[in-house]
Amino acid sequence: MRICELRRMEVVNICDGKRLGFVGDVEFDECTGKIKCLIVPGPGCICGFLGREKEYLIPFEDICQIGDDIILVRVEEKDHGKKPHH
Repeated sequence: MRICELRRMEVVNICDGKRLGFVGDVEFDECTGKIKCLIVPGPGCICGFLGREKEYLIPFEDICQIGDDIILVRVEEKDHGKKPHH
């Protein structure tokens, strides 16, 4: 799977059914080349423009399943990893 394909996928939290948004970026481990986390822009944010200054950081181990057009994640509300966008 390519990163451009991931960016077309919506991320849904299976804990509460909440749609978190679409994958905006992916963070990789520089040494191993493995995915560390998915970065999902917060509500009202379009690729870092126009809106909120927060994003969801979804650790790779919290990804439950990747389907054809959706990614299911298991993240407790307090653990969404929202952080200020730099």
